[in-house]
Amino acid sequence: MTRIVYLDETGDHSLEKEDPTFPVFALVMMVCDQAAYENKLVPKVNRLKFDYFGHECVILHSRDIRKAQGDFDFLTDPSKRQPFYDRINEIMSQPGYDLIAAVIRKQEHKAKYGRHATNPYDFALTLAMERLLPLLENEGQKEIYLIAEARGKREDDELRLSFLNIVTYGTDFVSLDRFRKIKFHLRFKPKAMNVVGTQLADLAAYPIARYVINPAKALPAYEIVKRRFYDGPGRISGLKIFP
Repeated sequence: MTRIVYLDETGDHSLEKEDPTFPVFALVMMVCDQAAYENKLVPKVNRLKFDYFGHECVILHSRDIRKAQGDFDFLTDPSKRQPFYDRINEIMSQPGYDLIAAVIRKQEHKAKYGRHATNPYDFALTLAMERLLPLLENEGQKEIYLIAEARGKREDDELRLSFLNIVTYGTDFVSLDRFRKIKFHLRFKPKAMNVVGTQLADLAAYPIARYVINPAKALPAYEIVKRRFYDGPGRISGLKIFP
């Protein structure tokens, strides 16, 4: 089984911006079996797009879908909204991928560590990479591509530096020797390239974040994606919430 990873996030990664309605930052890795992705997930997504829009150029974006805006304005009609959601849920229910998610409760993190609090994006990436590594080790994969949506030169450069620090020097919990046994490639692709994997990671990220914000609230979309969390060796879980 050859894996490929797609990344996306939800929430603002700044510790200075406070949004009481969305006080978390979540980074999601959709770790796909390449064959299942190519032969099942991508065709299902494109079939959905052709059925609803007549072409495959529409980008599935969680916020636009929730707000029923842009290409998704037809979702203001309840009779059309639920069947569309059912199709999305059917796609997200497919086997062939695992989810790794790191969710930072920003204000709790800031309150606990003060001026030593780590940038949520960097910290979430570290937590996610610490979980991706044993998955790759267990499957014997020696080389992996991670595809992230380009966000701008400065943001991409910052993420690239954080990524390189992790795979070059290791983390507080994972030695550099383990990371160096695998060749990691991080690639940034603009939204306009219409990468299915980053769109599916986006669809998974929001319900995961919402679950962390309010675990007691019923979230059908979360019930779908939680089944795909990576179950690693020992106490490693595909969902890491901090603190």
